[in-house]
Amino acid sequence: MDDKLSANHPTYNEHVGPLKKSETDEANDSATMDRRQATALNIIVNPLMRSSRDQTVVDARAFADSSHMAEHADIFGRAALIARDPDAFATIPELNEEERAALTYERDHKWHGSFMLWYSISLCAVGAATQGWDQTGSNGANLSFPREFNIHHKGKDEWIVGIVNSIIFFTAGLIGAFIVDPLNHYLGRRGEIFLTACCLTATPIGSAFARSWQELFAARFIMGIGIGAKNATVPIYSAEMAPARTRGALVMFWQLWVVAGIFLGFAANVIVKDTGDIAWRLQLGSAFIPSLVLGVGVYFCPESPRWLMKHGKYAEGFKSMLRLRAHPIIAARDFYYSYVIYQEELKEARGAGYFSRLWDCFAVPRIRRANYGASTVMIAQQMCGINIISFYSSTIFTDADYTEEQALYASLGYGAIQVLATIPTLFIIDTKGRRNLTLITFPFMCIFLLAAGLSLLNKTGSHGSQIGPVALFVYLFTISYSLGEGPVAFQYSAEVFPTIQREQGMAWAVCINNTFAGLLGLTFPRMRTVMTPTGAFGFYAGLNLVAWAMIFCFVRETKQLTLEELDQVFSVPTKSFIHHELTVWLPWFIKRHMFRQNITKPPPIIATAKEVAS
Repeated sequence: MDDKLSANHPTYNEHVGPLKKSETDEANDSATMDRRQATALNIIVNPLMRSSRDQTVVDARAFADSSHMAEHADIFGRAALIARDPDAFATIPELNEEERAALTYERDHKWHGSFMLWYSISLCAVGAATQGWDQTGSNGANLSFPREFNIHHKGKDEWIVGIVNSIIFFTAGLIGAFIVDPLNHYLGRRGEIFLTACCLTATPIGSAFARSWQELFAARFIMGIGIGAKNATVPIYSAEMAPARTRGALVMFWQLWVVAGIFLGFAANVIVKDTGDIAWRLQLGSAFIPSLVLGVGVYFCPESPRWLMKHGKYAEGFKSMLRLRAHPIIAARDFYYSYVIYQEELKEARGAGYFSRLWDCFAVPRIRRANYGASTVMIAQQMCGINIISFYSSTIFTDADYTEEQALYASLGYGAIQVLATIPTLFIIDTKGRRNLTLITFPFMCIFLLAAGLSLLNKTGSHGSQIGPVALFVYLFTISYSLGEGPVAFQYSAEVFPTIQREQGMAWAVCINNTFAGLLGLTFPRMRTVMTPTGAFGFYAGLNLVAWAMIFCFVRETKQLTLEELDQVFSVPTKSFIHHELTVWLPWFIKRHMFRQNITKPPPIIATAKEVAS
């Protein structure tokens, strides 16, 4: 980054200076502040500002010529000027009216995008349903497959049931996540997604034909490898295709369809509940459906432009970007700016090998801070306790005096609420921000989960007096999760790492997430016996508060910034970031939202204390 750019720079004054104004009307307009802060950040970190206007055009044309795209040299020259100062495109005389109109339309219509962009994002989201469906298929099957294999007794059998349920997460985190890099290297994003879709189509069917718990364990072992590889690639693929201003919402389709898969899995559980002894087999086997759709549909998607760029295939990458953007000038702007930042990343890369790039995730300060944030939101997703509901809701509801049929319907309601509560986040994640949503919702999750556990102690009323309160608080907990941590975890992890280390960083984040999901699934059956369901709920309620503190310290805001501009966000040392949040942001939040004082929103640390990044 250009650390020599100072407050005396005319562009810096023009864009950053106004952030310090204290006019009441502007201070209270958070949307305006967010746009202006993002603009300031863009000006500070934009490497194109180091060159003169004419030199920028010359460099862009030279890039086109050297990349076998000489026919596009003119449009890259104009696109470079736009990328140099995105908000000033109306003043660039080289643009024709059609290009200026396309840029204006994009600016004024947040959800503007090409058909192929929406198709690709939507298809990846459908693939996410596989994970949710696999979770809930075993949720319903837990009521019957232990009896089928004679492992329904307390003690050792509880551990067997736990490992059969959780093995998909252990292999996803410890094996699947770490084969992502070689699979992506040799097959590309699309090829890797196709291969894992084939795996996740075959293994649920294999689970349905298991003749012993060992065979079921083996099928789910392989399934987990596919889930881990898919989980690490699909969010990256989505993030690399999506425009910065709507990346949060578009990539969040992943989480929306994870919960849609959860709902569909619960629906399948209810549909086949009356099929007798084969019900659990149908519940497990039905999870092949979304993977089959993914495997067929990904054939029509373009490869990730950034993956092609990373492998030196610039002409193919630009063709891919043309399919993903609504106008060639927009495609050229996004592709060239990505190339410029990628060259900056290459200067700091310590090595091209797999283990060198993995080590960078812990050794390079900027990447290590991103790793802190990604690891935090991933482990917080398991600490919050949502997956004790996703994995064992049918069992939990039977503990509250539900019949097995009622438990399946109550679980279906849980799945439906999770889908409905996730939808509003599509519209606020890119305005309210990832960090704010998690900080707001975790305290509510703690309260509602604790209340659900305490409701299980209600033995004084009539039979079934626990049913209403337990379901109510589980549903309220689910709503809070769906408005915060649920959508944020994979979205945040997919966007915070530089292009060079993106596979390794995401692999580590998926490893953290799935390994702890496996520990949760393994231990909860025994935890219910030793601690009682109320004790288990109270334990996870307490972990919600721990997760809140971790998010406050390590998760930085990433909304409405390009994948490349995030370098500057993570250039601030962790100690300086925490000090700023404790002494500047938190006092402002308390005064503004608790005491309702009409005070100016402080700019982010990167806009006012740039010297800490040097």
